[in-house]
Amino acid sequence: MTRQVLLALFAGTLFGAGLAVSGMADPQRVRGFLDILGDWDPTLIFVMGGALVPMIIAWRMRMRIKTPLAAPEYVLPVTAQVDARLIGGAVLFGMGWGIAGLCPGPAIADLAIAPVPASIFVAAMLAGMFLHRMVCNRRSDAVRSGAS
Repeated sequence: MTRQVLLALFAGTLFGAGLAVSGMADPQRVRGFLDILGDWDPTLIFVMGGALVPMIIAWRMRMRIKTPLAAPEYVLPVTAQVDARLIGGAVLFGMGWGIAGLCPGPAIADLAIAPVPASIFVAAMLAGMFLHRMVCNRRSDAVRSGAS
């Protein structure tokens, strides 16, 4: 196995373990956080806050390290534009997260904890990704054929 694959496996395992230990793989915990007018559970704030500290350190280190450990160069977003696609995607993500109590990371972790409900979510997530790719490819093809 390559160094890049081993680092990705380690990072994914660490992320999944963090989700399991923090309880964030439990959809009820997420729904409890989103239920601000009911039986509110603030746990997710502490998990997010705890994630910010190592991320701040990582970004500071990235500025001092010329190349990443497992890639020839850093691949960073090239735009900060807020457009309708970004807002629409964020709304869809939030709606799915609120309804299911899962987002992609916890859903993958839940495949080991609660395979049946997680499988339904993951299947729907993959179908959405496939549909998005089909729609984007059609738009790209239409733009290319119109520009020719």
